[in-house]
Amino acid sequence: MVKLVLQHGGYTDLSLDCVGQSGPQAERGTYLHPSVQEQPKPHATNVKMLLLLLGIIFLHVVALVLLFVSTIVSVWSTGQFGTSDLWQNCSSATNGQFCVPASAGEWIQAVQALMILSIIFSCLALFLFFCQLFTLQKGGRFFLTGAFQILASLFVMSGAIIYTVMSPEWAPSTDSFGYSYILAWVAFPLALISGIIYVVLRKRE
Repeated sequence: MVKLVLQHGGYTDLSLDCVGQSGPQAERGTYLHPSVQEQPKPHATNVKMLLLLLGIIFLHVVALVLLFVSTIVSVWSTGQFGTSDLWQNCSSATNGQFCVPASAGEWIQAVQALMILSIIFSCLALFLFFCQLFTLQKGGRFFLTGAFQILASLFVMSGAIIYTVMSPEWAPSTDSFGYSYILAWVAFPLALISGIIYVVLRKRE
């Protein structure tokens, strides 16, 4: 026996009842018309897109915070008697801590400029992302945002490389690299990854 039933919403349900001579051998199967396909749930898609946007923004903000900390905090090099960074050298004494401006060498000025540029470009990238999020057409990519963020990562990488090569001529041999220097290297891959994500990301409604 074949039954053709029209369900709500225009879906077609084709039910086939097979009844044999004996009851235990009876089989029943239900088949959906080939034109009927399961539609994706809009709510689930919106939640995934929201989580993706929040993850990208979080990654960007983390990289930006690391850039600020590594540029401002005076612990690029640390030793038994003091610390030094891009802006000042501080040494410990019996009556407290004594700080003097950092060396005026060209290489340290280059590192200062590169770290400042990395912060500026990362801030601009975050601002551009929010602007493009509301102005970019459907299907467009965040190329401009990604370009600024990738440039920020290249700036911090260049500054860290210059400091790595030149600091032994400036800091005492007993000093070691401090956590601000390490944070600068951590910010580099985070900024680069977020920039690449921006480039491949496509806007959806």
